[in-house]
Amino acid sequence: MIVVAGEALIDLVPQGAGALAGLKPALGGGPYNTAVALGRLGSPTAFCSRTSRDAFGEALLDGLRAAGVDVSGVQRGAEPTTLAVATIDGDGSAAYSFYVEGTADRLFVAPEALPAGTRAVSFGTCSLVLEPGATAYETLLRTAAAQGVFTALDPNVRAGLIPDADAYRARFRSWLPSVSLLKLSEEDALWLGGSPKEWLAAGPAAVVITHGGDGLSAFTRDGAVYPVPGEKVDVVDTIGAGDTVNAALLHGLAAQDALSTEALLGLGSDGWTRLLRFAARAAAITCSRAGAEPPYASEVEEV
Repeated sequence: MIVVAGEALIDLVPQGAGALAGLKPALGGGPYNTAVALGRLGSPTAFCSRTSRDAFGEALLDGLRAAGVDVSGVQRGAEPTTLAVATIDGDGSAAYSFYVEGTADRLFVAPEALPAGTRAVSFGTCSLVLEPGATAYETLLRTAAAQGVFTALDPNVRAGLIPDADAYRARFRSWLPSVSLLKLSEEDALWLGGSPKEWLAAGPAAVVITHGGDGLSAFTRDGAVYPVPGEKVDVVDTIGAGDTVNAALLHGLAAQDALSTEALLGLGSDGWTRLLRFAARAAAITCSRAGAEPPYASEVEEV
C-alpha cells in the first residue's frame, strides 16, 4: 500500500481569455492527483486527507474510488471545499490563486496509525502550508519516517499561500531528515534555495528535479547524477504533470522493490534510467490532454 497524504480541492479552470471567462470545475490538488495517478497505474493506494461533505467533496471521493484508491481513512467535515482558480499561459503552464479560509482540508488531524501494509507515504503542496493541518501532516511525516516507512516529499510551492517565505524555507529544511525521496521542479528548487548536494546531506537518499519539457534528473547521496530527456508531445496544459511524476516514481520504485533508502542507492544507472524514462512518459501523456488526467497502466509501458 502507498499512502498519499494531503489536500483534495477543486480547480476552477478558465474556458477562455480574460478575467471574466467561464470557469469549469475540475478535481485537483497535488496529493489528490498523485493518488489518482497511482491508482490508475495499478498501485494499491490509500488517500489520507480531510474532505468536505459538500457536493465537491463527494465528487472528489468519487474520483478517487473510480481510480481504485482506498478512501476509508479520509476524514470528513461540514466546512466547504478549497477552491483553486487556475490561469493558463501561452505554453500551457498553470498558475493558481486560492480560496482556503475555513475549508475542510485545513482541519486534518494526524491518524493514530497508517493503514496495515503501508510501504510508502507521499506528502506535499498546500497541505504543508495551511495550518492547523500543516502541523498534523508534518507530524505524520516525522512519525512515518521514525517507523522506517519510506517517505516522499514534493513541496510543489504555491508562493501566494506562504506569508513568510524564509520561515517556510527553514521549515522545509527541517523536514529533510525525515524524507527518503525529495522531488521538486526547477522553479521550486530556485525558490527554496540550496542545491541537491545540500539537500542530500540533510537526509534524503535521492533528489529528483523536473525540467519541464527537457526531462528530469536524479541525484543520489553517493554523488551520482542520472539525467533523462523529456518525451516530445503536443502540450495542451501542464496541470498534474508533476503529480504524475510523483506517482510514476513511487509506482516504479515499488515495481523494482526499491522503496527503501538502501534500495534507492542500489538502483544504479540502469534502474534510475528506466525509472525516470517511465516517469517522463507518464507525465507527457498527462500534458497531452486537458486538466489533470494521468495515464492508466495500459497507456504507458511498464518500468
